[in-house]
Amino acid sequence: MFKIFDNQSRLNRRELLQVGGLGAMGLTLPMLLEAQLRASSNPLRGNTFGKAKNVIFLWLQGGPPQHETFDPKPDAPVDIRGEFKPINTNVPGIQICELLPRIATICDKLAIVRSICTHSDLHDASGYWVLTGNKYGGTQSRQIAPTDWPYLGSIVKLLKPSEKLPAYSSVWLPDVMRLNDNVQPAGQTSGWMGKRWEPERVICDPSGSQFKMEGFTLPADVPPLRLNQRESLLSQVERHFNTIEKQGVMRDYESHVQNAFGLLKGGKALDAFDISKESKKTRERYGKGKWGQSVLLARRLIEAGSRLVHVNWPREGGDSAVDNPLWDTHAQNSDRVQDVLCPQLDVSLTALIEDLSERGLLAETLVVAIGEFGRTPRINAAAGRDHWGHVFSYVMAGAGIRTAQVYGSSDKDGAYPKTGMHEPQDLTATIFHLLGIPYDSIYPNIANTGRNVHLSNGEPLDAILGEKPATMLRTQPTGDIAFVPEFSDALLLNTRFADTHKKSQQAASEVVPLQLAGSGKRLKGWQGFPLGDASKGFDMGVILQQTPLGKDTSKNQAVIGIMPAKGKKIKVAQGDKVFLAQEIRNFRAGHYTLTIDAVVGGSSKEHFDQYFKPNFTCKLVIYRNADATKNALLMKPAELMEFKPEYAEAPDFKSQKFVLAKLMDSRVPNVNFSVGLGFGIAVMIEKTSPGILELPENFNTFIKVGETSLVFTPRVRNDDVQV
Repeated sequence: MFKIFDNQSRLNRRELLQVGGLGAMGLTLPMLLEAQLRASSNPLRGNTFGKAKNVIFLWLQGGPPQHETFDPKPDAPVDIRGEFKPINTNVPGIQICELLPRIATICDKLAIVRSICTHSDLHDASGYWVLTGNKYGGTQSRQIAPTDWPYLGSIVKLLKPSEKLPAYSSVWLPDVMRLNDNVQPAGQTSGWMGKRWEPERVICDPSGSQFKMEGFTLPADVPPLRLNQRESLLSQVERHFNTIEKQGVMRDYESHVQNAFGLLKGGKALDAFDISKESKKTRERYGKGKWGQSVLLARRLIEAGSRLVHVNWPREGGDSAVDNPLWDTHAQNSDRVQDVLCPQLDVSLTALIEDLSERGLLAETLVVAIGEFGRTPRINAAAGRDHWGHVFSYVMAGAGIRTAQVYGSSDKDGAYPKTGMHEPQDLTATIFHLLGIPYDSIYPNIANTGRNVHLSNGEPLDAILGEKPATMLRTQPTGDIAFVPEFSDALLLNTRFADTHKKSQQAASEVVPLQLAGSGKRLKGWQGFPLGDASKGFDMGVILQQTPLGKDTSKNQAVIGIMPAKGKKIKVAQGDKVFLAQEIRNFRAGHYTLTIDAVVGGSSKEHFDQYFKPNFTCKLVIYRNADATKNALLMKPAELMEFKPEYAEAPDFKSQKFVLAKLMDSRVPNVNFSVGLGFGIAVMIEKTSPGILELPENFNTFIKVGETSLVFTPRVRNDDVQV
């Protein structure tokens, strides 16, 4: 939904004015300004001044870890370098993390920067500096104030408006910037320039199947003819005012009204937001999620004429007040970057650069991908990395950028700049320079505020400016795309127990083999203990089986139970157990409902009633991981439910459903809920009666699980938080 924000202390969606209102549209053109322009004293910059017509600013909110993205440290100790390895890119001598194999193929079109710093470990203060180019000097950077320095997109809107789409010179999507407790920090507004220069904030989810921009279509009771009549009447009123007031503000207002009516009647903006016009192939190329589709929408807006489009990494339902939202990986850094974050960045940035290049837009579009800071060199006790503003990395591409190079470096641990140290004002000066905005000029009475403003005290990064790559040498990248499949929002993988050797209707990334619990670190997908062998029989174990579940011959199953070899007698002690488990992917705070569809069978109902029912307990479990390896053998139950299945006679097996529901959230509203080392689900059979039980010859009893589902309802976000 597109709305105009009308509150300088907080961007509150309940206080927005929709497009179509004529009093506060925010559809403004800049007033004519007189600037004391000074020609650049550096001749190296001459050919790149004004090279960029547009900017796509990818805001990786939360703080991406430099070690797992663009500045790997393979020679550092494991608690610093992490578990991932570097890979070669297509530019000789340049390596990045193996979690970005697609980006490795386009590094000839990128400049990687490894030496920016803010010296601050606060999301709000550090982010403010990067987004405005000015160090925060107020009293509370967690709160928006009318005295804030303007966001760089507001300055672009004032000094470099779009000729094609002036109403959308500067666009921010798909949501405002929010901290973990839903505070909206400083640095994302027009500040002292006034609301007139706010970026147009588009609150939307372009990944939705019914995505439609509200406010860009006429209400049902306002047909086109009636709209034309309103437009004519308004023109008469304006002509009356024009006879009284001939100043430029009135002329601007008239232009903005025409822009508004133009939007309602159709046109470039309406067309740009209609992402359904993209082919299925193109939409999938960017990634199907909210982030990828927002990046695609940014490309469409730039193509239509927007000057600057900011894409904010979107928050997810239930990620407020947890310890690893967005790129803020205080816990489970390896899982977050491997399963959620890097797959989306890898796919979308690669698609954007390639798509812009194919359309002939890369030469005139500047692309920047950056967060507010990096992450600590040393991994913490929760297997995460904490805030680190002392050095971090970002990438630039497109217009005026000398690509195929790395600028700057960090020390051996990725902790501090070694060469090329610079601060955010140098980045914004570089952006202004490439847009043709004299960054080092003094603008008198800027935005009619009475201020004489020196736009930036930074200097463009000359080493990354240029019209040609730093080298024309290319080599074969070594990344493995199969290691980083496209992002899936599935909470569990392979819920239908597909045969991993055959094609499945499930996404390939979601079909993984059954693995032995404890056999490796951070196992993905189903793990069982012990594992059985259907061809030989097994005392207690788990197998995957592609045989009918009841009358439904299309289903595969996991089989959990006791199935000894023919003629074998076994003994089972108290505490012996067998389980099938899987970690919950991308865990967030909220309500979880686990459902299994199961059938119970075996050698006979008599065996089941005599030996199994009185001695064994079946359990559904939601558990916490106990260590960073996520060994399910060490699971700590957070919620446990015993279930009592009834024996089903063959051949008319009748499946049963068993459900475990649990609210996973802090007991105090708005208080952080720690995800720690993560959570998982398990189906378990345990011998709970005292002593040792000897089972008769040819005894077997099992549970066949045909399908597992986990439904998540996110924690409700508190929109009333102020600071």
